[in-house]
Amino acid sequence: MSRRSTLRERRRQTAGAGLRQSPFCRYENPYPPFEILSADCVEAIHEASLEILEGIGVNFLLDEARRVLKAAGAEVDPDSTRVRFERGLILDAVSKAPSAFDISARNPERSLHFGGRSINFAAVSSPPNASDMDRGRRTGNFEDFCNFLKLTQSVNVAQVVSGHAVEPVDIETPIRHLVATRAMIEHTDKIFRLYSLGRQRVLDVLEMVKITRNFDDAQLAEDPSVFTMVNANSPLQYDIPMLWGMIELALRNQPVVVTPFTLAGAMAPVTLAGALAQQNAEALVGMAFCQIINSGAPVIYGGFTSNVDMKSGAPAFGTPEYAKATLISGQLARRYNVPYRSSSVNSSNSPDAQSAYESQMALWAAVLGHGHMIHHALGWLEGGLCASFEKFIIDAEMVQMMTELLKPLEVSESTLALDAIREVGPGGHFFGAAHTLERYETAFYQPMLSDWRNFETWLESGAEDATKRANRIFKSVLELYQPPPLDEGAREALNEFVDKRIAEGGAPIN
Repeated sequence: MSRRSTLRERRRQTAGAGLRQSPFCRYENPYPPFEILSADCVEAIHEASLEILEGIGVNFLLDEARRVLKAAGAEVDPDSTRVRFERGLILDAVSKAPSAFDISARNPERSLHFGGRSINFAAVSSPPNASDMDRGRRTGNFEDFCNFLKLTQSVNVAQVVSGHAVEPVDIETPIRHLVATRAMIEHTDKIFRLYSLGRQRVLDVLEMVKITRNFDDAQLAEDPSVFTMVNANSPLQYDIPMLWGMIELALRNQPVVVTPFTLAGAMAPVTLAGALAQQNAEALVGMAFCQIINSGAPVIYGGFTSNVDMKSGAPAFGTPEYAKATLISGQLARRYNVPYRSSSVNSSNSPDAQSAYESQMALWAAVLGHGHMIHHALGWLEGGLCASFEKFIIDAEMVQMMTELLKPLEVSESTLALDAIREVGPGGHFFGAAHTLERYETAFYQPMLSDWRNFETWLESGAEDATKRANRIFKSVLELYQPPPLDEGAREALNEFVDKRIAEGGAPIN
């Protein structure tokens, strides 16, 4: 793309979304991964995790899952839900997982690659509360849920709709998946997440995906179009709803992000090495189970090990321990040659300096660790208990700056600028140089949130801090939001299916 066409695209996107931002694109991380453990230490964690699976085992609460595992050669305790695994079974199964794959959006321009050097940023998902400066903190509701969808659609660095940005608890549980998924399809054209909360919910959403894309089962299997995220019930247990999700998506070749939730000192050993060994065991067995269901099914290794505040027991995020675990989890994912999911998280109770520096700590680790899916990258607050509209914009600035950092530096005759240096000579300045005038509009990163004016100008303009500016920006984006096109035939069929399933009562709560 030429410099002039790049500028036109930047202006078009700025005018269309109400904020200055870079065009939507697929990002790559050109730098080597940052590895803080030696190969011997990585192998020690690997061996410890295999010992856990062989000697201690994992509870699989679903009868169907235990039948499948027994047929595959696992040792199933006949008197409990415990399953133990010989290491060869685990490693052979995991070796069949693909090292990279694509997830297709209904808008092909929004489809994404996971693996290799790709890096993708996802919006916050699943907090029970929402907040902004105008209305304060409140229980999650459908209106706020839809507004977060509109933000996610409008902000280009928010590449993934990773579920419910805030839980719409005013929608009855049996039909929530139907109403919320329809909203995700209508308000966005980006890839989105399916919740593994019981077999019927999974089957309903898969049907909605097929309707939207005009696919049959074979086409869906050939072109993965939705993903799920499965959390082990740490320590060492997989529950019935999650297992149904793993089974149904793996059977249909849709990606499963296997993410143990291992908080050191609470659901995992207090030592980081022990917590990572447990995380690795849970991740390995989850990925292996998907391969036993369907060899070659796409999976992502999810790392979410952090620590708790030992004074209060509250989870802590964006800590040095979290950053170390994030980097080491990336090493482990590369050990098994599968894509890697991490997160950008914090424990702050407001969109303040703490929320920014803890998120920045987590974000740097996720990028340096070569995460392919950076979950919760925009809007996370309160350790995941709240989705903040202001924090969404603050995070968008941080993520967009990070994507600029990932762009390779051009070193050429033109950029070395020797002619400009000769033109200006000693003691001059470059403001009026021909080299500067040709490039000044696109030479440097232009922020969407940061204010680079001097103090006097800032003061005369109202002295807004970053949080106040974020409040103003998110409201402007929502005012200018335009829904993406949706085929009318698909819309009609989707509404017919959703209305029918709602009339039938939706899915059972249990």
